[in-house]
Amino acid sequence: MNENLSDTSKHLSPHTNAVRRQGTVSRVAGIVGEILATLAVLCGLYVIWQLWWTGVQSEHSQMETRQASSWSEPAANKGGEEKIASKQDGQAPVQPQSAKRGELIAQLYVPRFGSTWQRNIVEGTSADLLAYGGIGHYSQTQMPGQIGNFALAGHRAGYGEPLSSVDKLSEGDPIVVRTQDYWYVYHFTAKKIVDPTQVDVIAPNPEHPEQEATKATITLTTCEPKYATAAHRWISWGELDYWAKVSDGVPTELAAKSNGGVTIVSETHSSPLVKMGTLSPIVTLLLLAYIVIYLAALLAWRYPKLEAISDGREPKPYLSFYGWLTRHQAGIKPVRIVLMALLLLTVACALFEWVFPWMAANVPFMRAISNYPTV
Repeated sequence: MNENLSDTSKHLSPHTNAVRRQGTVSRVAGIVGEILATLAVLCGLYVIWQLWWTGVQSEHSQMETRQASSWSEPAANKGGEEKIASKQDGQAPVQPQSAKRGELIAQLYVPRFGSTWQRNIVEGTSADLLAYGGIGHYSQTQMPGQIGNFALAGHRAGYGEPLSSVDKLSEGDPIVVRTQDYWYVYHFTAKKIVDPTQVDVIAPNPEHPEQEATKATITLTTCEPKYATAAHRWISWGELDYWAKVSDGVPTELAAKSNGGVTIVSETHSSPLVKMGTLSPIVTLLLLAYIVIYLAALLAWRYPKLEAISDGREPKPYLSFYGWLTRHQAGIKPVRIVLMALLLLTVACALFEWVFPWMAANVPFMRAISNYPTV
């Protein structure tokens, strides 16, 4: 009988070894697949952070700047209905005459970009100002309404992507600039794609850089292509049509009855996330919710899944970080799912708030593709 058992074990041994090898390969493949899936999710979250969350932070910063400026609202008719500002004759007043770095000098409205599209214009074009200030004014160029070139720069992707739709501009489209007291209504005239070194596009007379300026123009500069290495610049030009007083109302180009619904956005309509501008409170609330539910489930159910495995009633699971993490949540299956969702959401918010900004500022490759300000 011992000989028969010995013979049987010899016959089973190759099959057993094959099963073990297959099991090992499956475990390794599972671990590699889990790592790759995690990296893919992290890359996806990084793209969302770059294209969405940086825009929320930029809008929050611009909202705070507008609130600090205390500019008056345009005049309105009785009952709150919009009032059309009269076109003014003669040379446009120049406002402001000068500005300090980062100072709010104007607001920009382009109806072609959307019914609620508006951006701050701040003095300077450094990385931090373009990221969170809105649109930057080239300090060496002219001011709104001034003869010459009022030249601006803005991101085309990320940080609110203020100039993402410059390719949609059509000849004659209004480009409206509002300073503290005046409206300046320009119209789009031409576009051009140039090398970054071609700085004459923001000269006082961009059509003939060697000649003096004879009219008031506006220039919008942004990256080209949109979602790749910015090897070129997309240039959009416009000319001043007329100016008006903010105390008289809004230009007809921004009136809802004239163009189908452009709205001067009030701060009260901003989303809760824009008003907060940070995910820190959300991370705190998620962690508190996780701890409360976890402790309650621990008292009520303990670890039924772990106990079943330790008693031999269920097979030992494959090596998996997420499987291990799920099994170590307290409570029954629906509760463990809720706990895992809270935990993963907390991690995602923490990545947006702290990890991704650090990576964009310190990892050379990510700093290059994100234009993240380090000053």
